[in-house]
Amino acid sequence: MEGRDPAMKITKPEELQQHPEYKEALVELLFQLADDDFILSYRGSEWLGLAPHIEEDIAFSSINQDTMGHAAMYYQLLEDIGIGKADVLAHQRPSSERRNAILLEEVNGPGHYLREPRYDWAFAVVRHYFYTQAKKVRVDSLKHSSYEPLAQVAVKINMELYYHLMHWRTWFIQLTNAQGEARERMKKAVVKVFEDFGGVLTLGMKGDRMVEFGLIENEEILKHRWIQAMQPVFAEVNLDLPSEFGMKRGNGRNGEHTADLDEAIMTLSEVYRLDPLATW
Repeated sequence: MEGRDPAMKITKPEELQQHPEYKEALVELLFQLADDDFILSYRGSEWLGLAPHIEEDIAFSSINQDTMGHAAMYYQLLEDIGIGKADVLAHQRPSSERRNAILLEEVNGPGHYLREPRYDWAFAVVRHYFYTQAKKVRVDSLKHSSYEPLAQVAVKINMELYYHLMHWRTWFIQLTNAQGEARERMKKAVVKVFEDFGGVLTLGMKGDRMVEFGLIENEEILKHRWIQAMQPVFAEVNLDLPSEFGMKRGNGRNGEHTADLDEAIMTLSEVYRLDPLATW
């Protein structure tokens, strides 16, 4: 793995006590990974009963369950190194402490799930496909992480990502190759997603330390691999792959977020807050 210190290898959480700077970088990375999956799985769950057809309703729900499970694995790694209980980290942290990309917290479209939802399926497909490909690139790198418990989790997650990626790639190609309204909506969704997609690809202010300690490869390498994976797909649908990865609304890795995240956290934690001591 490029950028990795070959002498650094940590196999157990208790070893982190001797490496405080390593631990700090690890915590930042784990929050990014966990918070990304946590919020996007919630946005995906809002499509329950609203997907284009019943088969997609089932498939999308399964993907969301997997993704929430991945978030739980990352939060558990944080609990294992003494950062706090996994449930507390998932449900009780304010938006200012979250490290998810802003793109992933954005609402699915106008309206509300229970009141005249007018969600945008093109946006859902593009956001989930682009994110899943970026997640696949990250997970492939994490399989060689210097923190062994994280590498083991990455191997488990990778087994499910193959199917998630195939699902969203199929939707992207079919809709973008369609004629008329479908293609135009997909083109607009691509532009919209790219306005904030830089926030998905960045590792934030502690990215250099993550790379230095061999936790993950640097973001330029990861970005290049994402582009390499996407270029043939864009060629297949006869579109130019945009070259600018924006962060129009800020950098979520630095705790910058929108009101969409505040509202989502309130909804996600509603049942948990009824009895925080209960086992869910």
